[in-house]
Amino acid sequence: MHHLDRMMVGSVEIARIVELEGPLYDPPRLLPDASREALARHAEWLAPRFYEPEAHRLVAAMQCYLVRTPHHRILVDSCLGNDKPRGGHVNLHRRRGPFLDDLAALGVVPADIDFVLCTHLHVDHVGWNTRLVDGRWVPTFPNARYLMNRAELDNARYEAAERPEADLGGYADSVAPILEAGLAEIVEAEFAIDDDVWIEPTPGHTPGHVSIHVGARDRQAIFTGDLFHHPVQYAEPSWNSNFCIVEEQARITRRAFLDRHAESGAIVLPGHFATPTASRIGRAGDVFRFIDLEA
Repeated sequence: MHHLDRMMVGSVEIARIVELEGPLYDPPRLLPDASREALARHAEWLAPRFYEPEAHRLVAAMQCYLVRTPHHRILVDSCLGNDKPRGGHVNLHRRRGPFLDDLAALGVVPADIDFVLCTHLHVDHVGWNTRLVDGRWVPTFPNARYLMNRAELDNARYEAAERPEADLGGYADSVAPILEAGLAEIVEAEFAIDDDVWIEPTPGHTPGHVSIHVGARDRQAIFTGDLFHHPVQYAEPSWNSNFCIVEEQARITRRAFLDRHAESGAIVLPGHFATPTASRIGRAGDVFRFIDLEA
């Protein structure tokens, strides 16, 4: 297990739980603009943590975050899950990982979780919403409220019905059982759980994609899901992933986020950045850069 143990943002503690990490992507399969020549412009700061130039592979992670506020225990994005049928995707198909053991090592059992917040409802962000018990998908966190953005839920239903190659079965095994169990709370794009946790719409990757802010507004961490898939997108915000649905909106949202939070001191925690995941956003004119928290 890799985790950011006791990373404190004000009164909020954040831990990272990683299910998968390594040179996972042939660059054009993730970012169509990421040619060898284009990445060479950034290799000095990307390699070796985020890019392996000789192999031409992007280093990435599949991960989620445990957030403990003074009032609540929250899981942000529930990652891959175990036993999920994801045919054709070797890293995802019927995995058997130690996620629940990793959670226990942080002093938390599933019944302790108060909220599950998903930045969006793609399969690699909802997997641990449910687990397989006696042949049925049941909620992993029986006492939690699973908050889902209304526009995002509508899109997930559409993809399940009309784009099964994108849904990969995630709606049926990781979203629908939550709705059927009555544990879903459907919220609008802007929503606050309490003074320490609030949600901001960041549409584009999906129509209802959100980012989740924790901490005080002058000292905060922001979970950005798939607003950024890879650190190179700080420097190249016009680069979309192959999985961004509303492409021009994704570019606009990404650039606006960088403009808003560059040099602000906000800690950014994306869904797929490899170690070190946490960063701040630096700026030199119109160019944005990844700033390691340890730098």
